[in-house]
This record gives sequence, C-alpha cells and structure tokens, in this order.
Amino acid sequence: MKALLVCEYREGKLLETSYELVAFAEKLGAEKAMVLIGSESEAPKVNGTVYLADAGKYGEYNPDVHKKIVLAAIERENPDYVAFVHSSFGWDLAPRVAASLKAAQISEIVDIVDGKFEVGVCNAKLRRTVTPKSGKAVLTIQAGAFSAAAASGAPQLERIEPADGASALEFVGYEPAEKKDVDLTRAEIIVSAGRGVGKKENVPVIAALAKAMGGELGASRPVVDAGWVEHSHQVGTTGQTVSPKLYVACGISGAIQHLAGMKKSDFIVAINKDKDAPIGEVADVLVVADVLQFAPALTAMLQK
Repeated sequence: MKALLVCEYREGKLLETSYELVAFAEKLGAEKAMVLIGSESEAPKVNGTVYLADAGKYGEYNPDVHKKIVLAAIERENPDYVAFVHSSFGWDLAPRVAASLKAAQISEIVDIVDGKFEVGVCNAKLRRTVTPKSGKAVLTIQAGAFSAAAASGAPQLERIEPADGASALEFVGYEPAEKKDVDLTRAEIIVSAGRGVGKKENVPVIAALAKAMGGELGASRPVVDAGWVEHSHQVGTTGQTVSPKLYVACGISGAIQHLAGMKKSDFIVAINKDKDAPIGEVADVLVVADVLQFAPALTAMLQK
C-alpha cells in the first residue's frame, strides 16, 4: 500500500500540518512519498521521496497548475491513496484531482479503525467508517486528528514539472481574515463554554469565571451554532486557533475539531461530568463535576 501526501506551503513556509499527513500514513501502514510546491529549503524532513516543484515558478497556489503537478507525481508513484489536509487548500485541490482520476474521495477523516476511514457526521456528533470502492482514492484528513510526526529524516528530492504549466488563473495573494470582535489568539487565559452548560442562560456563569480569572470567554462550535455566543468567540478549526497559557474547557466533550484549535495551550483544565470525555486525553487537570456547580464556586473563591 502506498500513499502520496500533498504538502501545503504558504507565504514561503511549509505548514506543520504536512507532518500530520506523515502520521496519518504511518497509522495507515502505507509507504509514503510527498509532493511540495514550494522551496527546497522548506522540504519536509522525512525519509523518502519528496517531489518538488518551484513555487517561485508555479505560484504558491494555482488550482490548474498544482493539479497537473500532483497528477504528474501520481503517474510516477502510482499510489493507492492521495492525501491532503482538510484545509482551504485541500478543499479546493482534492476534488479536482479526484475528478481527473475518476476516483472516490473521502473528506475530513478523523481516524483509521481496522483499516477503514472514520469520518464525522451530524455536525461531528456521530462517526461512521467508510471504504472507497475505486482502485485509487483521494482523501482529506481533519487538521489535528493525527498528532504531527517528528520532523526528522533526509528527503530524497526529485524535481517535477507539469507537461503544460500554462493557466488562465493568476495567484494574487492572501486576504486577511475579517477582524473579530474578540481576538482570542492574543489571550493568555481562555475559559470556554461547551454544550454541557445546558442553555444560553447559563453562559454568563462561564463568562463570570473568565472575568474572575482575568481571561476571555471562548466557546465550542455547538454553542455558537445554537446562537448562545457570537462566532467571534469560537475556538476550533472553524473558529480561532489559540495557544494561551491557560485554557479552561467547561462542559466541552472534546470533538477533534475543537481540540485542533486549542491543544497547543500551555496548560489545560477541563470541567466535565463525564470522566471518560475525550477532552480528558489532552487535559493536564480533569475536574469531574457539574460545571454549573463547580464554576460558580471557583468564581466565588477567586473573587475573594
């Protein structure tokens, strides 16, 4: 079994998520080769073949040209799987490659179970396992689902160029994200509310704890989707990615999409009634308690 991993390169840098692709291939038990449209100095530090195309010549992103580069690497490697990270880069390029190959595509893989791919359904509240029916398959993996492999090794670089590098499209640049009411990326302390707080009227309990700790209020996606908290407070892959000194998760079970947005916090405290909640796997301290009882008690102690 062989997997071709497509790296992402942005503003002159190899993105760290490329090593999550390596971890994915290792868990799959597949031989790996990689594709980078970037610079030689940013080639991933792995043992194995890395097909390198010059971003200075082909642009950091051009869907027409990048698809041709990936297809050229596929022709050389003949992989069983072609894997991307489930990012804006992967969202756009993966289906183009799948359509060209007439291959199945499986999106937003969060785990591998008995050789099958596990994906989220029902807004990530449930999971199902799927297998492709085509000989080859194009995959995207959820960012943060596979812990990044260590960057070590000496890549064997092979230059690759598409037969036709022409395109009617031109890469113009990156547009900054819309400025948010709250910039959680700068906060040293974040206290986040999850679905476990029960209802919108209980969110002020968590906001009071955040204020008492000198921090900002965060939230998980279900809380934002329910309209309890503004989107500017959302932490996760569809919200803000944060790395505060202290992150307090209140009533948050720990969906992968949320963990990916906060697992780099220096210290994580989770308050949850379920001692087996996934958030416990990344928490430094897990408080097994009713958050609506524990949070007010902690707030009162801090206010003293």
